[in-house]
Amino acid sequence: MQIDSRFMSERRQETWGLSPEDVELWLRHDYLADRLRIRKGNLLYGQGEVSPHFFLILSGEVRISCFEEDGQEITIEVMGPNALCGDAPAFDGLPRFSTAVALRDAEVLRFDARRLRDAFATHPELALSLLRIVSIKQRVLAIRLEYSFSFPPEERIFQLLRRVAATFGTTTEQGREMTVHLTHEQVGRMTGTSRVTVTRVINRLRKRGQLLMHGQRFVIPREGGSGEAWPQTRAEASNTR
Repeated sequence: MQIDSRFMSERRQETWGLSPEDVELWLRHDYLADRLRIRKGNLLYGQGEVSPHFFLILSGEVRISCFEEDGQEITIEVMGPNALCGDAPAFDGLPRFSTAVALRDAEVLRFDARRLRDAFATHPELALSLLRIVSIKQRVLAIRLEYSFSFPPEERIFQLLRRVAATFGTTTEQGREMTVHLTHEQVGRMTGTSRVTVTRVINRLRKRGQLLMHGQRFVIPREGGSGEAWPQTRAEASNTR
């Protein structure tokens, strides 16, 4: 099975994805899943529901968010092709703490945790992959929680841009150029700040030379003009601070 390449020509906004090795592994076991098409605006799952299903996104984009009691929505991640979502609640049997909605028409593989219990016995590499994925997600959330409570908005915004650049970026002479496009509103939702604050912070970062622009793409410059070693794997990128 191949990931739909048509999506690659569109403006990408995702902030999370699996390593190529993990993607290949789960695609090899697609016979354990149902293939679904999710229309833009429809839910993959809702906050508070209990379900054994989790999803590997093949094409499209999905926003993972949670809602506070006052109705405010907080974006956790935007996931595109090669991302797994809804995995932890599918196994712990507890209500989901987030909602997943399609931002674009999406095609997904829907796995059932109940079917995988037997598959893990004969294919332990699947269980190890899932443990690795959950561990990386926990690390990212822990770092974001640390920044939310301990750092001002500017540090939270810059840390998010660095992580996305490390995960979805290419190294250029200027530095690390993000290959995905995030709006100021999206950055604000992911950092607990307003769109206006994001705009002001980005302008300050650009004036200080901590952030560059190449067209409409953000570029994180090389520190001190030296050749900064950027992460080579998604696991390393998840620890970017």
